[in-house]
Amino acid sequence: MLDEHERTLAFAEVALGQIKSLRQTAVPRNYEIWYVYATGYNPPLNKIINETLAHNGKLTEADLDQIYDTYLSQIKTTDRIDKVGARVIGEIDDVMALMTDALGMSASYEESLSGAARQLSAVKNHDQLKIIIESLVKSTQEMRETNKVLEDRLQLSKTEIANLQHSLDAIRAESLTDPLTGLGNRKYFDRSIERAVEHALANNELLSLLMFDIDHFKSFNDSYGHLTGDQVLRLVGMSLKQTIKGQDITARYGGEEFAVVLPNTGLRQALTVADHIRCAVMAKELKKKSTGEILGRVTISVGVSILKPGDDTDSLIERADACLYAAKRNGRNRVICEVDPEYATEIQNQVA
Repeated sequence: MLDEHERTLAFAEVALGQIKSLRQTAVPRNYEIWYVYATGYNPPLNKIINETLAHNGKLTEADLDQIYDTYLSQIKTTDRIDKVGARVIGEIDDVMALMTDALGMSASYEESLSGAARQLSAVKNHDQLKIIIESLVKSTQEMRETNKVLEDRLQLSKTEIANLQHSLDAIRAESLTDPLTGLGNRKYFDRSIERAVEHALANNELLSLLMFDIDHFKSFNDSYGHLTGDQVLRLVGMSLKQTIKGQDITARYGGEEFAVVLPNTGLRQALTVADHIRCAVMAKELKKKSTGEILGRVTISVGVSILKPGDDTDSLIERADACLYAAKRNGRNRVICEVDPEYATEIQNQVA
């Protein structure tokens, strides 16, 4: 026990040492990442951290978000699903055991009825008949009580399994949600756009994609700290929720990049939606929570692509991404689509 105590303290020391040396915030998420790193129990996590540090010399908040979401949060979700599954199996086992007991009681009751039938055929007097009837009444009462216990337990089990189903639904929703912005996460986006593209192509329907990126996001982090950077991400997420409704799909694509899938939407309408989002973000004034200092306004650059015959998900995303880069190269805080000359220039630059 003492060895285990000392070992876990050593892991904790390493974790805090890494947080200090890399000047990261000592929040539970960062501690958990470095604690797991210290244990060495998650080799893929260690590998990506070592590679990122070797390449960049540091881990940004976006890096830590990505590492946690990819290598830790999914494991937690799986563990929670396993626990709920184990409880469901436990409920089923309990009910099955109760039903086995009930079946045994039913067989015993059947034997009692058969025995009573034989005895009734040989009844000679009133006292014998009374004894047989009393025995039947007792057996019937016991059977009724057994059935009532089984009925009550089945009702409880039905309620418990319904609650567990709600828990699974909540875990599933949580596993597809970005915790910072409340939008769908990358996993949600990948699943949703795949289904949306397949449906649109199969039914010859329109579909547009918006990819957008927060302008000068790195400077917010560098100038005001990562907490303010998180505030910027939440501001954009809130703007998206207020602007996008109905069947449209919104997600945090990764880091400071977001995506919106617009089913049954042509290019002109998609451009209108994109500009509404851009204006909604820019309309909000960013204020530093700790001091109340006004930090200015946030702007975004947006790229818009539209689904074409023969397209797949990757090509649709690549074109929207190229439009996004064209918007950033041409002054930021703007919307660029595939028919704009800036997009053609961006493609030429990529080829060159």
